[in-house]
Amino acid sequence: MKIFDRYLLKQFIVTTIFGLITFMAIFLIIDLMENLDDFLDNNVANPIIVQYYIAFLPEIIKLMTPVAVLLASLFTTGKLASNNELTAMKAGGMSIYRYMLPLVSVAFIVSILSVYFNGWIVPYANQHKLAIERRYLNKNLETTARTNIYLQDGKRRIVYISYFDRTNGNGTRASIQEFSDTSLISISQRWDGLQFSWDSTKQQWTLRVGQHRIVTPTGERFNQFDEFTFNDLSFSPKDIIKKVEKPEEMNFTELREFITHQQNSGNDVARWMVDYYGKVSFPFASVIVVLFGIPFSFGKRKGGIAIQVGISAAVVFIYMVFMKISNVFGYNGDLNPLLTAWLANIIFFTAGVVNILRVNK
Repeated sequence: MKIFDRYLLKQFIVTTIFGLITFMAIFLIIDLMENLDDFLDNNVANPIIVQYYIAFLPEIIKLMTPVAVLLASLFTTGKLASNNELTAMKAGGMSIYRYMLPLVSVAFIVSILSVYFNGWIVPYANQHKLAIERRYLNKNLETTARTNIYLQDGKRRIVYISYFDRTNGNGTRASIQEFSDTSLISISQRWDGLQFSWDSTKQQWTLRVGQHRIVTPTGERFNQFDEFTFNDLSFSPKDIIKKVEKPEEMNFTELREFITHQQNSGNDVARWMVDYYGKVSFPFASVIVVLFGIPFSFGKRKGGIAIQVGISAAVVFIYMVFMKISNVFGYNGDLNPLLTAWLANIIFFTAGVVNILRVNK
C-alpha cells in the first residue's frame, strides 16, 4: 500500500466512523423524543428503555452506513480539492480511477460485511426490539397476532386456526378445508375441532373433539370424532410462528425456508422474495453511493462541508425513495423480485459510471 493510499484511507475511514456515530446519535435522539411519551405513559423502566435502544442500534447502523460512506467519500474528496492536493495529484498523472480504487475497495469490504450483518445480526436485534414494543408499548401487535390465522397447505387445502399458543405449539378452534380443485371454490372435505395439537415426535397434527364433513355429488355426510390425525399437513408450529412475523425479524436461512414452504403451499411469495433479495442488494448501496458521489467532489466547489452533507442527504434520500417505489411494483408481482431488489443499484450504478466518464480526468 502506497503512502497516498494510507493517507486517503485514513481520512475516509475516520470520517465514515465519525459520520456513522453522528447519524446514530441524531437518529436515537429523534426516536427517543418521539417515543418518550409512550415510555412514560406505560411506566417503562429505564433498563428496558436502554435494552430497547441497544436492540435498535443494528437497524440504525444498517440504514445509516450508506449515508456515512457517501459523506466520507464526498468530504474526503472535497477536502483534498479545497487544499489543492487533488490538483497536485492530477498534475502527477493520477486519474479518477486510481483515486477511487482504495475508496471503492473499502466500500466493497463494508458491503460484504453488511450482508452478514443485515442477514443475521439485524434480524436478531429486531426480534428483541419488537418484543419490547409489543410487551411494553402495545405496538406491532398485529404482526404477532395469534388469532385468526389462515394458512394454505398445498394447492387445495386451507387451514384456519382461531387461536395459536406459540409456547406449546397448540391451537384451538381449528378448521381444515379441502377443495375438489385448485380453484378453491368447491369443498370436498372439511374438519372442524376444538383443539389442534402438534406431535413433535411423530411430526404430525391431531385435531380433537370435532366433526368431519364429506361432500359428494349425492349429498353430504357428517362424522363425529374424538381425534383425527393428519399425516400429510406440510407445516409445523415454527411455520405458523413465521407466518405472523415480519421479514426483518427473520435471518437469511429462516426467510429462505419460509419462502420455500409458502411456494410449496401454492402461495404468492413475490413480497417475501423482494425482501429476501433486498437483504443482499441494500448493503451494496455503500459501493453505489461512492461511485455516484465522488465525481461531485472531484472538482473544486464552494460551500464546504454543508454542501457535502446536503449532497449526501439528497442522494441517499432519492435512492431510498426510488427503492421503496420499485419495491411496491415487486410486491404486486409487476416486476421480477430479483430485478426489483437490484433496480435502484443498477440505475444509480449506471448514473455513477456516466458521472465518472464526464469528469475531466
